[in-house]
Amino acid sequence: MPATPPIDNAKLDRIVAEARRNAEQRERGYRERALKMYPWVCGRCAREFIRANLQELTVHHRNHDHDFNPPDGSNWELLCVYCHDNEHARYIDHVRGGVMAVEEAPLATGNPFADLKAMMERRKP
Repeated sequence: MPATPPIDNAKLDRIVAEARRNAEQRERGYRERALKMYPWVCGRCAREFIRANLQELTVHHRNHDHDFNPPDGSNWELLCVYCHDNEHARYIDHVRGGVMAVEEAPLATGNPFADLKAMMERRKP
């Protein structure tokens, strides 16, 4: 039976210290700060979250600038992934002036009421 190598306590200490530093750095990130600052509720649909489904709650930047993270959280709101996607889709539509710019929209070529009078005449008894 092979002998087990001795435990390198110094290496374990370095690993634990690095894990703690990484956790502290993440906590200083805007998501962790926002989750501590606000209740775990979507700001649009009011869905409530618990630790088990917290990964579905996102931090939305109100002004759409992910680099603007004031310490008071005034540029953040918590949104579920569905409302967050919807918010970004609405913002993109707003920036583009709608789904398509007016110049790009194809002209209507059909007229659904073109033969309406004739159809109404045929239906008369």
